[in-house]
Amino acid sequence: MAYQQDAHATATTQDGHNLRRRNVPDHSSSNGSLTQASSEVDNKKAQTPSTSILKTLDEWEFLIAPLLFTLVSFFTRMYKIGLSNIVTWDEAHFGKFGSHYLKREFYFDVHPPLGKMLVGLSGYMAGYNGSFEFKSGETYPEELNYTFMRLFNSTFGALCVPVAYYTARELNFRRSTVWLVTLMVLCENSYATISRFILLDSMLLFFTFTTVLCWARFHRLQNQSFSFEWFFWLLLSGISIGCVTSVKWVGLFCTALVGLYTAEDLWNKFGDLKMPQTTLASHLVARVVGLIFVPLLVYMFSFWVHFVVLENSGPGDAQMSSLFQANLKGTEVGKDSPLEVAFGSRATIKNMGYGGGLLHSHVQTYPEGSQQQQVTCYHHKDANNDWFFYPNRNEPVYHPEAPLVFPGDKSVIRLIHSQTGRNLHSHTVAAPVTKGDYEVSSYGNTTVGDEKDHWTVEVVSDAASRDRSKIRTLTTAFRLRHTSLGCYLRAGTVNLPQWGFKQIEVTCVKQNNPRDVYTHWNVEAHWNERLPAGDPGSYKSPFLRDFVHLNVAMMTSNNALVPDPDKQDDLASQFWQWPILHVGLRMCGWDDHIVKYFLLGNPAVYWGSTLSLFVFGGLVSWYLIRWQRGYDELRPGEIDYIHYGGLYPVAGWFLHYLPFVAMARVTYVHHYYPALYFAILTSGFVLDWVTRPLARKDRRLEWAVYGILYAVVIGLFVLFRAIVFGMQGKHQQWRHLKWFDKWRITD
Repeated sequence: MAYQQDAHATATTQDGHNLRRRNVPDHSSSNGSLTQASSEVDNKKAQTPSTSILKTLDEWEFLIAPLLFTLVSFFTRMYKIGLSNIVTWDEAHFGKFGSHYLKREFYFDVHPPLGKMLVGLSGYMAGYNGSFEFKSGETYPEELNYTFMRLFNSTFGALCVPVAYYTARELNFRRSTVWLVTLMVLCENSYATISRFILLDSMLLFFTFTTVLCWARFHRLQNQSFSFEWFFWLLLSGISIGCVTSVKWVGLFCTALVGLYTAEDLWNKFGDLKMPQTTLASHLVARVVGLIFVPLLVYMFSFWVHFVVLENSGPGDAQMSSLFQANLKGTEVGKDSPLEVAFGSRATIKNMGYGGGLLHSHVQTYPEGSQQQQVTCYHHKDANNDWFFYPNRNEPVYHPEAPLVFPGDKSVIRLIHSQTGRNLHSHTVAAPVTKGDYEVSSYGNTTVGDEKDHWTVEVVSDAASRDRSKIRTLTTAFRLRHTSLGCYLRAGTVNLPQWGFKQIEVTCVKQNNPRDVYTHWNVEAHWNERLPAGDPGSYKSPFLRDFVHLNVAMMTSNNALVPDPDKQDDLASQFWQWPILHVGLRMCGWDDHIVKYFLLGNPAVYWGSTLSLFVFGGLVSWYLIRWQRGYDELRPGEIDYIHYGGLYPVAGWFLHYLPFVAMARVTYVHHYYPALYFAILTSGFVLDWVTRPLARKDRRLEWAVYGILYAVVIGLFVLFRAIVFGMQGKHQQWRHLKWFDKWRITD
């Protein structure tokens, strides 16, 4: 096992014959092993039994300590986990998504599918059939083994603890510091609490932890390039990056950290003139394959499984292309729809841009501009998505008994909204949000209107035929050019304000860009009693197109999750509140009969880790100033230790924290949890560095200091244990835990 041996330590200088040595008592041990002179004679007969036991414990500490930590971790994450029998917080979302996998119904969510597939797997293993709706605050039915599903999720949270232990070892922290870092993860109340429910956060944290471990181990093997173990940890790094990104896109920040390290590592190798170019090229290829292609394959594989499993029509159909929907079992898209559109046909028209919706109108009007009836794009299916194809006003009036006329490429048509009878219309009024485009509205009726109701069809392609003389259901991609203004009907990724129900803005764009897919449309559903039914579902949608389409739709929806100024979200919080533990989060109702959970961190972990970020900045500034003044007090190994043991955890914190500073979307306290881990690692480095004089002078004094820190971390976890294991009865009995007003443990 890799951990039974010490790889070359970045903070020390070792001889070659020491590179692969078991962690036995020695002067050079970097994890706090007992030491003795190498020339001392091993006199086993003179040893007392207690000394022998201590030596055995010391030698096998790398297995015994993490095993004990892991056992306690499973206890803290699983104790009384089934106490609350109601749907708690975001279990309402992720439990429901798991149900869709069990019913094999297609759904849409802003997060990648891996974590939710694992939730579905937990339900399958629990014997759940997917019938429960997971409404917030609702009591779980007796036939649903929600306790098992929670235990499944909590396993990921519990396994974070041994991963943190081995990561601290790989960062070359002393044993006392390794234990402290492990305890900070173990006794972090927020980690323990959020791991106890059917959520994605425990999985996100686990794969974040494994990615950091794999990176740290891979770095320690830099002097064994292209060995089996080197390739093994490179491959594991790629798999872990793929997994963390496949749970939530927050994993991209962890990916960026590994990418930053890789870029620096390759740059250093590029500057090594002694390295053969073939070796440099091999390093580059190995990293491209291991850290780009492997994660991408893992990420794409999760979506492939997602598409394969969700074969039935479901609530998320409208986010996908019409062809994709037509191939879902039980779908109404294209079902019995005539293949060719004629004048008088009623149809739904879908935007073919990534995440595009259905052309939609409703009786509400624009609050400014023309103040005519709004036209939007909408993902949900209702009667306001239906439009009639009519001839333009220069042609004979449409009559239901007249011979059928089929519009096609270059045909000039009108589109009439089926519910209000108004024409799809545009004019030189600026669009409500995208001011550079023209507004699109619904205006007039079948008899009242003008030439600004006319649109020219421009067929782009057809998946079923080269014939462009007709518009075919599902397969024909076409553009609609305003006949008078020359602009093109477009539905991009801009959402209207609340007065437009946050639906997608539809405009008439002046630029003629045939490759702009947001100006491409297709007929999704089609009704005409005079035409025979067809089978448009016989045409398949390619996986890569569906993969890209869904990811862009996820991105678009994620960007739309902005705070609503008209609503107050009591659970939301600001980025500046997280590092100082200024606020917590109520995960459920606060009535006396409800088991209550409060998402709040361990004060010692939060405040200590945040303080360490400033201390690290001070240390680096101090040494930089002294270096500039000519002091040469740091050995190369110590500089290397600061670089990889301290600077990279700080970089990881910034990469996971700063995006939420600039992010416009609504944020909550759990968004800080991945960044918190890097702050914990930073605190481990800072304490390891500043206590080095104690370790050299008197190990007993060092352990006394660390013992106090252990006691504080454990003591505060025990003090706040009720918010983790569940508060029963009246909340006033925990008034002593409300240290600040924002800690709304009691009212």
